[in-house]
Amino acid sequence: MAEAAFQDKTWRPRLEPLRRLARIRIVQCVVDADVATDRILRRSSADPLRRVHADPGGNQRAAQARAHAAFDRVTVDAPSIGVDTTDGYRPGLAEVTAFVNHPG
Repeated sequence: MAEAAFQDKTWRPRLEPLRRLARIRIVQCVVDADVATDRILRRSSADPLRRVHADPGGNQRAAQARAHAAFDRVTVDAPSIGVDTTDGYRPGLAEVTAFVNHPG
């Protein structure tokens, strides 16, 4: 299992070689830009160590929205599922787990 903000240009070259070694399944969590920005700001204020992440300040919502829209999801040729994490998980964890564990 690997977890990251999987931008295609950065991670596809690193994931492709793993196709020979592992059964890759991609779970892509998604929220809209406002939800993502609210979470970033909440985490930044709750944890001073997050300063190393260069999180946006409250006055940078427009820049964060542009960065969110420009995110280039990884395009490895492998089964993929999108999970909306706005309020819980849709589809639910049981379905995501079944997807990840599917042998095919």
